[in-house]
Amino acid sequence: MAITQGVAYSFKSEILSGTHNLATGGNTIKLALYKSTAVIGPTTTSYTTVNEVVPSGQYVAAGGVLAGQQVSLSSSIAIVTFANRSFTGVTLTARGCLIYNSTQAKKAIAILDFGADKTATSGTFTIQFPNFTSTAAILRIS
Repeated sequence: MAITQGVAYSFKSEILSGTHNLATGGNTIKLALYKSTAVIGPTTTSYTTVNEVVPSGQYVAAGGVLAGQQVSLSSSIAIVTFANRSFTGVTLTARGCLIYNSTQAKKAIAILDFGADKTATSGTFTIQFPNFTSTAAILRIS
C-alpha cells in the first residue's frame, strides 16, 4: 500500500477538454488527507473515502476548500498555486493528500506524499504549498 505523488493522469486530459477552471473565482478545489494505508496516486481519478483521515476538529470528511488559487504563465510553463491550508483543533496522522475539483464530480487533480506520517495532537495541521514560480509551484505544465 502506498501513496504515490503526481498529477492525476485523468486531470491531464481533462484540462484539454476544459473540465477544470483553476483560475481565481473558478471551480472549488478541495484537499483531503489520507492515512499511510491509502492507495492513491496518478491513476486515481476522483476523491475517495477509502483510508481518508478520520474527521477531527476542523478537518471534516472530504477535507477542506483550498483558497487563494492562482494561475499564471512563467516563461513557457503554466503554474498553479494555492494558499497554505490549515486545519485547527485536530488530532490526526496523515501521510498524504488528494487535491480534487469538488465542482466537477470530485475529479482528481494531484496527489501529494508527505514522505512520512505527519501528526498533530490537539493542534493545527498545515499543508504548506511551495513558492509560486516555474520551478516550484505545486502544479507546473511545460
